[in-house]
Amino acid sequence: MKVLHVTTGALLAAGLSFTAAHAEMVKMKANLTSAQEVPANDSKGKGTAEITVDTTGKKVMFTVNFEGLSGDAVAAHIHGPAEAGANAGVIVNIGMAGGLKSPIKGELPLTDAQIADVTAGKSYVNVHTAANKGGEIRGQITK
Repeated sequence: MKVLHVTTGALLAAGLSFTAAHAEMVKMKANLTSAQEVPANDSKGKGTAEITVDTTGKKVMFTVNFEGLSGDAVAAHIHGPAEAGANAGVIVNIGMAGGLKSPIKGELPLTDAQIADVTAGKSYVNVHTAANKGGEIRGQITK
């Protein structure tokens, strides 16, 4: 009879590589402009969003930068599901206080359905101001 000897280190390494193979961090981005708003507006504001979706931890991590808005940002959200040019409801609130400052950073939980919509490009980031309550700048989230 042959005896197979496996070290604890080998078992741990195998387990970690198995876990790492199943965990997925999906890096995404959005360029925010007033032209992408529906309907578009004439704001000179612009911004970017860096989005990372952790499919195992079921969360979204984000950094949203913006400048040149007509006034203070009063809210910011990820909306979906929606293709570019269509509006949708809020998936998560990423900023809900008057006078939001750039950058807005954080992480929030997502459901499996929300993860599917965000990673499929069916969501967008929207930054709102008092002058543009429906959104001043917007950008579709893409890989």
